[in-house]
Amino acid sequence: MSRFSKPHEIVERALELSTADGCVVIADEESSANLRWAGNALTTNGVTRGRTLTVIATVDGAQGTASGVVSRSAVTADDLEPLVRAAEAAARGAGPAEDAQPLVTGVPASPDFTDAPAETGSDVFAEFAPALGDAFARARSGGRELYGFANHELTSTYLGTSTGLRLRHDQPTGTLELNAKSPDRTRSSWTGRSTRDFKDVDPAELDAELAQRLRWAERRIALPAGRYETLLPPSAVADLLIYQLWSSAARDAAEGRTVFSEPGGGTRLGETLSGLPLTLSSDPYASGLEAAPFVIAHASGDSSSVFDNGLPLTRTDWIRDGKLEHLTTTRHTAALTGQPVAPAIDNLVLEAGGERSLEEMVSATTGRGLLLTCMWYIREVDPATLLLTGLTRDGVYLVEDGEVVGEVNNFRFNESPVDLLSRATEAGRTEKTLPREWSDWFTRAAMPALRIPDFNMSSVSPGV
Repeated sequence: MSRFSKPHEIVERALELSTADGCVVIADEESSANLRWAGNALTTNGVTRGRTLTVIATVDGAQGTASGVVSRSAVTADDLEPLVRAAEAAARGAGPAEDAQPLVTGVPASPDFTDAPAETGSDVFAEFAPALGDAFARARSGGRELYGFANHELTSTYLGTSTGLRLRHDQPTGTLELNAKSPDRTRSSWTGRSTRDFKDVDPAELDAELAQRLRWAERRIALPAGRYETLLPPSAVADLLIYQLWSSAARDAAEGRTVFSEPGGGTRLGETLSGLPLTLSSDPYASGLEAAPFVIAHASGDSSSVFDNGLPLTRTDWIRDGKLEHLTTTRHTAALTGQPVAPAIDNLVLEAGGERSLEEMVSATTGRGLLLTCMWYIREVDPATLLLTGLTRDGVYLVEDGEVVGEVNNFRFNESPVDLLSRATEAGRTEKTLPREWSDWFTRAAMPALRIPDFNMSSVSPGV
């Protein structure tokens, strides 16, 4: 075994080898376990392990500080010096970094920095897998087929810097996607869950939910394109607001390039975006949605800076009681725009004080409207208004007098999440959800269902 096989030793050795003016080393120890199934039977399962090392070298020159970033996987002790030298060469060959800032100092070390990385494995499914098998049996007897996958990842991140930071964060990420189909494939329904450990996921509950939707789909109703009162479930709300968060860089807004730009100059900070008391926030300590409490930046971009690595994170309200409070900033863009430092955080929560579940919103207050399942293939049409287009999928249902009366055709939609917040007339109870479109990149979200009185279904789609 190599003398530098442990991740914290790899970090320390890379820092020792560095001859740059500043150095940041990030070691990501990753493990994952997964199950896949089709037609009410498991098809594959597997466990993987991996390591990625990122070295960020900074070099002070007459014109300013430059940075070089190199990442490699499966790094061993013998790979360390070439990796460090490559990062230094990249820094010396680069021009001054626009986002250059002094490396972060003064953050207390993580007490578990020298501990072994956390790992996941097949035992994470010890309770879930038998319950899934029971769901397969129920589905077979009920004349439906279940397809889907469960994935659990655990990443231990070790961050060390030449300024003395020694930080460590363990991030579990679990996702479940479950699809039910009729044997003739003419009906399909989907649901998904985000979880830290699969102990809060009940396959029986999910199967019952999908079975009900397949029953709704036994009656088909054709509807034309148009504006409909629409109930957006938490998953769809998450997909829309995650895109909004990704589009909320303060610098872009200050330069007049986004929906958060004020006509004539400046930003819309302080403007009321919704008549509902909506609060959109990110908090690294949010229960069940815990995320890294410090910046982990493998690269610089509109909303991230490698110079900010290790910067402590706290709760940030992006919208508070309907009013725009913060846009995302690095230390660099905060100084440029005169706004507070507000780095992105890896979760998102929307709260409005609502108490009704989606089912209660359907039965209690819907005269005639549409109930969506989820969205997919979401793309930006106009950044100035954040107009998005996309498709509905796996079930759009017609509600009349508080009851679902059948499934309608799918639609293409054209809507801006910012505009939707201004038109929403009701928000339900906030609950953890899995964004379907962005689940490969963003899984930690809690959202309410939203009622939109005039959601724009711009055209009919033949998709399922």
